[in-house]
Amino acid sequence: MVAPNGARRGRQDHPALPVTDDQLVETARACFAAGADGIHAHIRDENGTHLLDAGRYQALIERLKDAVPGMYLQVTSEAAGRYDAATQQRVMRELIPENVSVALREMVSSDADWDAARRFYDWAAENAVNVQHIVYSLEELDRFIQAAEAGHIPGTHHLLQLVLGSYDGTKISRPADLQAFTVRMNDSAHSFDWMLCAFGAEETECLVHAHRLGGKLRVGFENSLWHSDGTLARDNADRVQTVHAQITKSP
Repeated sequence: MVAPNGARRGRQDHPALPVTDDQLVETARACFAAGADGIHAHIRDENGTHLLDAGRYQALIERLKDAVPGMYLQVTSEAAGRYDAATQQRVMRELIPENVSVALREMVSSDADWDAARRFYDWAAENAVNVQHIVYSLEELDRFIQAAEAGHIPGTHHLLQLVLGSYDGTKISRPADLQAFTVRMNDSAHSFDWMLCAFGAEETECLVHAHRLGGKLRVGFENSLWHSDGTLARDNADRVQTVHAQITKSP
């Protein structure tokens, strides 16, 4: 899955980072050709600021379905400091996307949030909305597993987005850190379809390691602009192609 833009970076960070819908569609085409079979899309307002808007999302989804038929299309519900959980949930209920990423810590920042979060997760399951749950640490993974096993999150098979490192670079992405996540998942009574994202020049090595362990991969300018040797990628398709080549030759 390519994550081509995210909520924070703009054209000032890289001239090939897609901000407009036209740029996202062209990026999706190029990345699909380079080996990505899914896209994690953020939309922006007229100022290039992160936006959650059902109508805008629906228009983009329709364009992507025409441009890259068969590509897995995932929207984000990310708050990015602009939205609260109630707004995130409302927009997704208006949109009813096939696939959406949802951060556990944004839905449930305190125990008082669980009633609304449970209603949202139940609504998603009832409406065939595939939720990929983002967990940023081992502690959050433990919290997710406990909630799922307690029945607060429906089902016994879950889509997870695991995160190694941090966007601001204060926590380095290291392949070895993935082992503890896989142990936790294997110890659970539930099953998981998991994907990994990592940051910076370490992104490629982390993703190749995740592939060896049976995970799926998220790559792109939301997480890293750089190849493993520290050189700047030409565009998102360049990152996709590079990682695709690495996992193809990986034993």
